[in-house]
Amino acid sequence: MNEKIRILKVIHLAICAGTIIVYFILGQNSITNLKIPTIDSTSIVYLAIPILAFGLSNFLFKLRLKQIDPKLKPEEKLPLYQAASITRWAILEGSAFVILFLKPDFIAFGILIILYLIFLRPTEEKINNDLSN
Repeated sequence: MNEKIRILKVIHLAICAGTIIVYFILGQNSITNLKIPTIDSTSIVYLAIPILAFGLSNFLFKLRLKQIDPKLKPEEKLPLYQAASITRWAILEGSAFVILFLKPDFIAFGILIILYLIFLRPTEEKINNDLSN
């Protein structure tokens, strides 16, 4: 089981590292002006992106976890947990890229998404806790 958890950790690290590298390379001009931009009616959509990504990723993650049969052994649950986690991370990563490419002024919100993505690092304790609930 530790081998499969390690694979999940490597996938998470690759997603986080890739996103951070792209933000570092493409967002250098915006990072120097790291401030909260003025929000008007035309930019409210870009403010909704991180909020929707957070909500949708958590909703889909929990929905996929509920579909796992509780009678399965932990080793059998892990691939399903891995798929749910990757779905969650992909939504967050995608929303960070959408912000970076469509509205670089909102890069601060993209960085918050990346910090949350880093916070979601899989550990054996988190996995057992998520699978037992």
